[in-house]
Amino acid sequence: MKLWRVETGLSRAAALLAVCAVMPTLATAQAMPTAALRTAAMETSVVASPTSAPRALATESEAPAVVLLSPQGTVAWAGSPHLGVQPAWQSLAPKPPELAARAWLLLDLSSGQSLAASNADQTLPPASLTKLMTSYLVFEALRDGRLSLEKQLVVSERARRQPGSRMFLEAGMRVPVEDLIKGLLVQSGNDGAVVLAEGVAGSLENFVQAMNEKARALGLGATHFANPTGLPVDGQHSTARDLGVLAQRLLSDFPEHAHYYGIRKYRYGGTPPANDSNRNLLLFRDPSVDGMKTGHVEAVGYSMVATAQREFPHLGPAGGPGPRRLLAVVLGAANEQARAAEAQRLLNWGYTAFEAVKLFEADQAVLTAAIWKGRAAQVRLGRPQAIVVTVPAGLGVQLRMDVVRADPLIAPLRRGQATGLLRIREGERTLFEIPLLALDDIGEAGLIGQAWDALRLWFQ
Repeated sequence: MKLWRVETGLSRAAALLAVCAVMPTLATAQAMPTAALRTAAMETSVVASPTSAPRALATESEAPAVVLLSPQGTVAWAGSPHLGVQPAWQSLAPKPPELAARAWLLLDLSSGQSLAASNADQTLPPASLTKLMTSYLVFEALRDGRLSLEKQLVVSERARRQPGSRMFLEAGMRVPVEDLIKGLLVQSGNDGAVVLAEGVAGSLENFVQAMNEKARALGLGATHFANPTGLPVDGQHSTARDLGVLAQRLLSDFPEHAHYYGIRKYRYGGTPPANDSNRNLLLFRDPSVDGMKTGHVEAVGYSMVATAQREFPHLGPAGGPGPRRLLAVVLGAANEQARAAEAQRLLNWGYTAFEAVKLFEADQAVLTAAIWKGRAAQVRLGRPQAIVVTVPAGLGVQLRMDVVRADPLIAPLRRGQATGLLRIREGERTLFEIPLLALDDIGEAGLIGQAWDALRLWFQ
């Protein structure tokens, strides 16, 4: 198997990928110049403000087509949809702030990267952050048609007797699911949590079993639930990392319901107004914060999962402005004010210490490669999602990209099939390795076409 390598540079001016001619006689490859690459075929250069951030290329014609023969060797890539952060990234990451909390984690959801963490794998009681999983199962039931927002659920005596934060529901009341969701997430109502659990699964016990099954399905290996409320009980525990994954999945799996986490005030009609304000103080302080949940238990202290979304240049379609979302998990702060302050501090640090760099749009070709014995002559290689990476602020202009792929590519090829590897590096340090997938379905050619390509390959 031959290995082909594409090299190019990424500049602040345009994240320029240039198109050059095939050079099959070269045995090694050096990084191509950043600003403009020349060949006998064409010249491509883009002029931009020196303060502009790297952007994704607007047209497929700008995609790299410099194919240089690399030294003989082997390469492996996986079909994982996740961005592969390499150890060298950690050596470049800025030092995070010291937070007054037992455990914490910061995620950039625009790239899927963990930016910093402390004691992120320490198991602790999750308190009312448990209600994130409760809401996940409720949203799943809505999606599957087992519940509707308008459906009224009857409040049981068991639900009415729940201690702690409450919606102040009385047994026998019939409450719409949407109101129960608001009470669950704004008032942190333990009574509402039990009503929803019974409505989804028929009983509290069945719901708890479903919670743990879903935790395993989501890969929350250090998490175990014993109730849908978060009230302290032996055997109920999670970690900052697991809670971050759960929150991330809630936002990506159920974006249509994400607005419930950002409601500032709510109470169900006819109930006392004593518990009508969301305990996420950042919702009242930072307009970019739009969720998610708080919790408190004596054994740990005050905890919070908070997410913010702010606009940045070059993260939107065709290099325009677009949103960048961060998510902070803070467990075990001293009090309500401290958990809000530490979460705010972590979010602000993430936005200033790092930059998100959008390299390619969703379904944009990183490389168009020849394919043999197929119904088409070429196949586009890229990803169905936008390729975004997060790097320390100011590093975006120094990034370089290599594409490594097997040659020849032989049909049939399925859309989504791993066909290459995008390596993103700074100098000689590889920061990311991202699998490239076929963006097209390429079926086999007819017998004559296959025979002709087989003959051509034989003479190569």
